[in-house]
Amino acid sequence: MKVNYYLKKNKISKDGMCPVLLQITVNSEKIRKQIPDVKVLIKDWKSTDQRIKPNSKNEKYNFHIEFNNILDSKESEIKKVFQKIYLENIENPVKYISDSLNKNETTESFTFFEVFNLYIESNVLTKSKNTIKKYYSTLNFLKNFDAYSNYELNFNSINNEFMQLFRDYCFTEKNTLNNYYGKIIAIIKTFMDWSHENNYHSNIAYKKFKKIADDIEVIYLTKEELLLLLEFDFKSNRLSQVRDLYCFACFTGLRFSDLSSLQSSNIFEDYIKLTIQKTKTIDHIIPLNKYAIAILDKYNNTIYKPLPTISAQKFNSYIKECCQLAGIDTPTTTTRYIGQKRIDKTQPKYELITSHTARKTFVTNSLIFGMPEMVVRNITGHKKEETFRKYVKIAEDYKKEQLQKAWEL
Repeated sequence: MKVNYYLKKNKISKDGMCPVLLQITVNSEKIRKQIPDVKVLIKDWKSTDQRIKPNSKNEKYNFHIEFNNILDSKESEIKKVFQKIYLENIENPVKYISDSLNKNETTESFTFFEVFNLYIESNVLTKSKNTIKKYYSTLNFLKNFDAYSNYELNFNSINNEFMQLFRDYCFTEKNTLNNYYGKIIAIIKTFMDWSHENNYHSNIAYKKFKKIADDIEVIYLTKEELLLLLEFDFKSNRLSQVRDLYCFACFTGLRFSDLSSLQSSNIFEDYIKLTIQKTKTIDHIIPLNKYAIAILDKYNNTIYKPLPTISAQKFNSYIKECCQLAGIDTPTTTTRYIGQKRIDKTQPKYELITSHTARKTFVTNSLIFGMPEMVVRNITGHKKEETFRKYVKIAEDYKKEQLQKAWEL
């Protein structure tokens, strides 16, 4: 008895995808079955191993990990059937194997949540850790909704009824802010697109779903606040190191993920060269101003070289403490929406400072100082025009305000 896999080359689709055929040989008789949900480009098939090999890094991920797991599982399942045939001396092994395969095919199916897990796993090698965390958060959010509503979530039930129930659950039960709700909807649509392309469903009702995206305030430190923080004399090494990390990000526009992974080999005399984690941009160059160079010099001959490291959670907690001690406490109002419900909240500014505001501080102040937009975007790597335009508007409003002040007679 043997198990082999072959490509079914007479069934190649328009996009070049070829089904995988299972062949079981029993006493010279052959049983053939197509493996559901597994398709591969011919060039990605390794005939010696009878498995899918990874494609080149420049091409779309070919799901070799997930699909090979399916092939491994199926082969293991059949070998257990072989074992039973031997142990129980079954007289008609061909019929027994065929019946076993047909039985499994009628009972084997992937649930909505199982396919969502497959989707996440298929992105592990190509997406950032933060993106994968967002996918898992969305999956858990949907599981909680499913348990709360008893809606029986499946591919066919992702429709207008689901949309109304899910929206009500988010806004009334979970008090979900509009922008977070919008991100969840965007992930659901992306997942449904992927699962549709991979033949898990034929439902297209989800394509009409619309996400909500409210404009929110850009929280950043002014030049005066930034220099106040930079020059403040903290009595604690813990706080002074977090302050240095934050200020370095303010002077370079680095995301916290790139700041945390910075190595001495990335640093040159007056610039940094690194691969940006989020965008996968290779050898991205960021110039260093005198303030950034001074911070690096501070740690040059220490165990912290090039910079101290800290978890994101502790960083966001400690930088608030730093800003509070430095007196960055201007009352700042933020406005958020849960559905149509408006929520205004006024807090001292230090409570709103996080790792994300460092990058915003760099962009906003650079534009206020007169740096050309394209230069700033080249340094930060902003891809989306609409994301960048809000910083430009802030800079323009600031300049207009300063002009009016200067000409007050």
